[in-house]
Parts: sequence; C-alpha cells; structure tokens
Amino acid sequence: MTSRMLLVSPAMNASVRQARFDDGGPLEEGGAAAARSAAGSLPAAARVLVSPGARCRETADALGLDGVRAPAPAGLDVGRWRGLALDEVGAAEPQALARWLGDPASAPHGGESVADLCGRVAEWLAEAAGAEGRSVAVVEPEVVRAAVVAALGLDAAVFWRLDVAPLTVTEVSGRAGRWNLRLGRPLTAPAAP
Repeated sequence: MTSRMLLVSPAMNASVRQARFDDGGPLEEGGAAAARSAAGSLPAAARVLVSPGARCRETADALGLDGVRAPAPAGLDVGRWRGLALDEVGAAEPQALARWLGDPASAPHGGESVADLCGRVAEWLAEAAGAEGRSVAVVEPEVVRAAVVAALGLDAAVFWRLDVAPLTVTEVSGRAGRWNLRLGRPLTAPAAP
C-alpha cells in the first residue's frame, strides 16, 4: 500500500525570527496572516495531524485544518535550553552546544538527542505507512528534518544540513523502507476560480 504524507512546517513566530529554542510562543501576526492566506491550498486529506506545539496548532487553525493533536510528531525536547537564544547558549555553554551540534547522540541540555528524535519520527512514519489515503501533518521544522533523514535512510549527522522554511510542504510518499520525497513547496494563496 502506498502512503502519502504532507508535512507542513508552521508559520513564523518570534522564536524562529530571533533564533531561539521554541518556548511555545504564538505565531507572529504576519505568520498567521500568511497561513490564513494559504488556507485552501492543501489537497483534501483522509486525516490531519497536528504536533502539540502552539505554533503548529495556530498554523493548522489559520490554514482552516481541523486536525487531531498527535504527540508522536512533537518537536525536539531541548530541555533546559527551551526559550533561550542560540547565542545565549553558545556564550554560556559553548562546549555543550558544539557537542550537541556535532554529535547527533548528544543531549547536553537534558532533553532529547537528535538521534532519538530521528528514531521517534522514523517509527511514526513506519506506522503512518499503513494508513490509507493522504495525510496532512502540521509539524515542527525539526520533525520535517527528521522525516527526511528517516525517509532517505541518511545518517542523523546530516540533520543540521537540512533547512526547512516556514509554511512549506514536504511530501513523503511510498511505503516503509521505500520513500520518495518532494521538498519544500511553499504554501501560497489558492488561485482564484
């Protein structure tokens, strides 16, 4: 059975703009407006899943998606670094930050490692492979990265080499063990009839 999952990255919020570890803050008005203008641009789906983070929930709402909260594709748990700017962590814990960015199995912040996130998302994709019809999932950018790593069977070390822009769609299709990708299509306002 072929599965099709559209992974939608959330709209812009202050954490993204300020290069901070997400602290659960709301979307910026511009991000919410961009998502509202893209409402109706996604194809119909058999199921809509929404990561539990505030920016994912608000993006789904702005897109007009009635989704089910899904804990499995939650964002990366960055432990005590939550809400801190990358520069702050780099100044206070330069060796820990370097270790975290260089070693996917490292979790010096006390949260989840990148390797663990990639494993969790790979399991989620394998479970999703059994679902019939198209799924749409509004998920954190790091979940999109982890899905690309899992789908292509890449080493988790490439995780930080993947950029995921706000309000883009990455499509994963195929079946567990054999996935194809369509990367980073921007969500835009649907064409007028």
